[in-house]
Amino acid sequence: MATSHLESRFQKMGATFWVLGELKVFSHQSAVTITAGRQEVVLAALLLENGRLLSSDHLIRLLWGEDPPETARTQVQICVSRIRKALASAHVEAAIVTRPPGYLLRIGDMALDLGIFRSLVAESRTLVAEGREDVAADRLRSAVSLWDGPCLHGVPSEALARAAQRIDEERLAATETFLDLELAMGRHHQLTAEMGRLVDDNPLRERFRGQLMLALHRSGRQAEALEVYRRGRALLQEELGLEPGKDLRRLEHAILTDDPALRLPQGPVTLAPHQAADEHPGEHAEALERLPVATPAVVPRQLPVDTADFVGHQQHVAEAEDVLTQTSSQRATGIVVVVGRPGVGKSTFATRVAHRLSEDHFPDGQLFCRLRGGRTDPVSPQEVLGRFLRALGIPGPAVPDSLEERAEMYRSLLADRRILVVLDDAAAEEQILPLLPGSRTCGVLVTSRARLTALPGAHRVQLDILQQPQSLELIGKVIGADRVAAEPEAARALVCSVGGLPLALRIVAARLAARPHWSLASMVQRLADEQRRLDELAHGELTVRASLSLTYDGLAENDRRLLRLLSLPKGSTFPGWIGGALLDDPHPQPSDLLEPLVDVQMLDVAGVEADGALRYGFHDIIRLFASDRLHAESQAAERRAALRRMGGAWLSLVTRAHHGAFGDYFLIAGSAERWDLPENQTRALLARSAEWLESERESLSLVVEDLAQQGEDEYAWEIAVNLAWFYEARGYLDDWDRTHAKALAAVRRANNLRGQAAVQFSLGSLHINRWQLQEARKSLTFALDSFEKLAATREAGLCRRDLGNVQWLAGDEEAALRLFDQAERDLGDDWVRSTVLTARSPLLIRQGDFERAEAELQVALDIQRARGLGRGQARTLQRMGQLCLRRGQAHEARDALTRALEMVVTDGDVIGEGYLLHDLGRVNERLGLSAEAASCFEKSIAVRDHILDRTGAAAVRMDLAEMWLRGGDAVRARALLEIAVEALAAPALAERRQRAERMLAMTPAARVGHV
Repeated sequence: MATSHLESRFQKMGATFWVLGELKVFSHQSAVTITAGRQEVVLAALLLENGRLLSSDHLIRLLWGEDPPETARTQVQICVSRIRKALASAHVEAAIVTRPPGYLLRIGDMALDLGIFRSLVAESRTLVAEGREDVAADRLRSAVSLWDGPCLHGVPSEALARAAQRIDEERLAATETFLDLELAMGRHHQLTAEMGRLVDDNPLRERFRGQLMLALHRSGRQAEALEVYRRGRALLQEELGLEPGKDLRRLEHAILTDDPALRLPQGPVTLAPHQAADEHPGEHAEALERLPVATPAVVPRQLPVDTADFVGHQQHVAEAEDVLTQTSSQRATGIVVVVGRPGVGKSTFATRVAHRLSEDHFPDGQLFCRLRGGRTDPVSPQEVLGRFLRALGIPGPAVPDSLEERAEMYRSLLADRRILVVLDDAAAEEQILPLLPGSRTCGVLVTSRARLTALPGAHRVQLDILQQPQSLELIGKVIGADRVAAEPEAARALVCSVGGLPLALRIVAARLAARPHWSLASMVQRLADEQRRLDELAHGELTVRASLSLTYDGLAENDRRLLRLLSLPKGSTFPGWIGGALLDDPHPQPSDLLEPLVDVQMLDVAGVEADGALRYGFHDIIRLFASDRLHAESQAAERRAALRRMGGAWLSLVTRAHHGAFGDYFLIAGSAERWDLPENQTRALLARSAEWLESERESLSLVVEDLAQQGEDEYAWEIAVNLAWFYEARGYLDDWDRTHAKALAAVRRANNLRGQAAVQFSLGSLHINRWQLQEARKSLTFALDSFEKLAATREAGLCRRDLGNVQWLAGDEEAALRLFDQAERDLGDDWVRSTVLTARSPLLIRQGDFERAEAELQVALDIQRARGLGRGQARTLQRMGQLCLRRGQAHEARDALTRALEMVVTDGDVIGEGYLLHDLGRVNERLGLSAEAASCFEKSIAVRDHILDRTGAAAVRMDLAEMWLRGGDAVRARALLEIAVEALAAPALAERRQRAERMLAMTPAARVGHV
């Protein structure tokens, strides 16, 4: 019987994956075995996030919570591998793509029963709008009937169970809606039994109870309707100590008075307003098939962790939430500015509000950035927009350079999405204005020391000190409520002595927590001994320094020294190993050096690294205090030595990470002295080199800037140049530009010729990436001349290689070939030589020297395969495909380009995917495969439209238009060309625009009435 039931459901839905009940997978009506336990959890998580990237860290938390084993990441990989094998063996059409930092499941929405449910719900809304309420109700009943029990019933994960409960809520909302529709159609007699069962199953759900009361009343059963109300009221009072809601109370009164308003409605019926906010209707399968393969919707989740001991400000929390969640059609973007003195808890407040609203009100994501408004180097709006655009799925190279273009792209991506933007520690209105979304569906939460009164439409929340009850509650959460209750008078005196400032309260309470044998009265007495400091306690920052001094004076000398030196790193957080470098202490567990500072809350635990090590951070006020103590209590020589050890440790790790992520090849080296961590720590940190570079990107950028400003030019330029390949691979062109500008200024001040040459060489590559050919030529020429003066032949060869690329892009093929030939003679390193061979191949192809081009590309490919260099192989295979196409070997071209496409999709290289799909479109057209060619062209257009690359998309549209014209389809060709002409409006694109206009002029206009 069970098998028959399952087959019946399968035939009814046609879905491959089921989550509305037990987790099941089907192939051709037979069940696919997914091993219970971890594999079930991983597959369920991927299904609930269908089409969205799910990080490995999130999967680890789902499986093991906050205490994962050391092999957790490997076990997740094994789970994914076994799921893939099970699906492939059963011939299930699904793909689990590995993409940093995790995995992505690709199936159509209609292959998942949840997708079918949401599609039916969306269809019902359309039907109601068309006045077809009866059909809408049937659709909703069909949608609800897809459930075969609670969502993900039996999957062993508390976190997934919470997500499943939210999905079950959609079922209940759909049920309530079709009951409303059917009540409005006069079906009350038929509904009473069904509604009674729903009330029994959901006794605290007032909407079902109200629907049953209304159905009974319309059936002439007023006494029973009132009894349903009384039973519900008694239950609420017994279970929750609450009265029924106002809607249910009004309904009871209306039944008592036989209110005419309870009679059947005469007008059209609308869906319940609360329902639309929670539904995410799927797309039709046909439309899904046309989506590009590597451009899933990105939902950023950037909020920092919420604070468990948050107290007070409840009225302000409600006020801020009200502004951010207004639903009036007349509202503008909700903007809340949280202001207050340092240490009052602005960031904590904003984080709490953001977390409370994130799931229900801003399901499309949350963006977060610390703007460093309290420092001398606040983050620029241009940099923030670059971070946000990448977080929203735009690849780095596709991010525009100018502030205006970034802001336009940002507003376009946020249009019609419900996203919360949290901007912490803003300096001024000028920093905020470009970051405001244009959509009223979004919200903005800003914290600042300044009032930002010129920010249009903003609602200000002024935070002040905590009142006595909240202050006592905060102390109790830190030291234990029993200690506060044991000394109530001393506790109140202690709160009074620190003025209710949250930062001061936390610090004093931390001292008590670290010393359980101290009484609260003794701490009050210690504060009383510092009368001058107590007098200053209510006067802003200086008072906080007085409180901090009490804790600082109680530390051991080595801990005080470390606290001072920790003010040298400029990042918002820093890794635990840095304490060993600053103290010149190769401690086997370097985080142990920092723990005494954490114990007294002079230092915070800011997070956990991928290898399980802790990450730390300062409150801004404590950082300033530590910096003051550093300059007051240490000599310049000590500070300089610590700075160099820190720079040497970063340089050592960056060099190792560079080799791990991009291969063992020749780098431009300097004379900066390394400080090596113990080998076991280095291996643990760099187990995934690219991920480590990504996680430390902000810190590394600030390290380069600080070393440059402190006159440590050798460390600054070598770290910067070692990071260039990472910046290029990930598209972090702004970071590349900023770090090299700082390093270049430092080497110029020091007259460091090798450093200047290395930085200018790296900047040349940056300019090529931005198509700034004149600037690239200038930088590379300077680097070449400098390396020749230093008799650095191999470095000069690198410069000639890149100058050859510049000359080729500029159209001077002869000069490019001369430079490539000389570079090949200069470079003995096989890997670097392979890049020259690949770069030279398009010139040889254009000149018709196919045999030489083929031989050199094969040599390059062999070198890259031997070194395991995937990016190089993909580029070389693309060139081979282009060569084959020129030689008329279309089948061989398609094979090479297909292999290259598989590589870039696996690597998540969306830009490369767009180019290769374009090339494959041309090849398929040459083979006469018009349908396949059109598919490739259209996918390439979709990829480029997704990243807002209008110029690239226009180029593909022109090729597709030419194909349609050759096939006699002028209508489709003309539509494509009109879009292309509009996209090529910039003066720099005049030549391409003219070609598109000529094609458009030769394309017949559509006949009148022709569709």
